[in-house]
Amino acid sequence: MIRIEDVTKRFPGGQEALRGLTLSVDRGEMVFITGHSGAGKSTLLRLIALIDRPTSGQVIVDGQNTARVSRRKIPAYRRQLGMVFQDHKLLYDRPVFDNVALPLIISGIGYRDAGRRVRAALDQVGLLNKEKRHPETLSAGEQQRVGIARAIVSRPKLLIADEPTGNLDPDLSLEVMRIFRRFNEVGVTLLIASHDLALIDQLGCRRIPLENGALQVEKDRDEVSDYFEGAGAHSPEDRWR
Repeated sequence: MIRIEDVTKRFPGGQEALRGLTLSVDRGEMVFITGHSGAGKSTLLRLIALIDRPTSGQVIVDGQNTARVSRRKIPAYRRQLGMVFQDHKLLYDRPVFDNVALPLIISGIGYRDAGRRVRAALDQVGLLNKEKRHPETLSAGEQQRVGIARAIVSRPKLLIADEPTGNLDPDLSLEVMRIFRRFNEVGVTLLIASHDLALIDQLGCRRIPLENGALQVEKDRDEVSDYFEGAGAHSPEDRWR
């Protein structure tokens, strides 16, 4: 589904956010990109979403080389993927229904079909009874679920999420990840950037660790457990009890 081939992303001033990165994500996988802040996680997702372009190398999504996607065709390209952000990026002057419907409106979907799809998406994230509420009246977890509903309302093949639980407490974080898992179970490919190793361990998904823009050899589980023991917990799972 995703192939990253020898990708480097260099910003003005010479800073390299990614360095010769090569990786792949199979169709139907749920994969986590991990690493400290500045490791290159967000940059990688921005390249996949065609918010940025690589300095060198190739980004191939669902068989399509993004280098061949012209600026004019970027909106059509993005319709195949859903994007979830840490800060939700909601329209606070519009109700939940309008926020979720936005991708469909942009795509020219008719009102009746859009209404069915919006309500189906809200039902998936447990917010069907809040379609008329405005985002500022919702909790942080509910706002994040609105963002997820908006990301999946177009029925994308691929869902990418950038630190989607970064502002949530452990219980809400696990709830959001369980929502992602349900989408994965019906065939959606997910690529999620997160630094929360304890949460990822509970889900049992593959990790792709980054460090300074390159692939990192992961520490083994004993080292991770030692870290949490030093922080006062006996295992990564203890943090969630």
